Amino acid sequence: MKKQIKRTILEQARDWFESDRKVILARVIQTWGSSPCPVGSNMIVNDKGEFFGSVSGGCVESNVIEECLDLLKNNNSFKQLEFKVSDDNAWNVGLACGGEIKIYIEKINS
Repeated sequence: MKKQIKRTILEQARDWFESDRKVILARVIQTWGSSPCPVGSNMIVNDKGEFFGSVSGGCVESNVIEECLDLLKNNNSFKQLEFKVSDDNAWNVGLACGGEIKIYIEKINS
């Protein structure tokens, strides 16, 4: 049986840089209650909306991807995102489970 080699976030980011893609790093920086990914979980998103890794799942992750693309569109460097069950949009972004999550997104350079 062949040994499976896992691709890393950095390897994928390098490939995107070599293809002249812009890349945003998203990282879980704080959680409370129920959360599918622990603090330190990472995801990268390129300017085409392709992503690699995970910071949550479902609607939260879709929203993070949109925020990453907005960050690039507005030529900003970073932003902190918060998703709380008490927010009006908790059901829309998938936090009906009762958790809270903070995610830091940042443009990275090759």
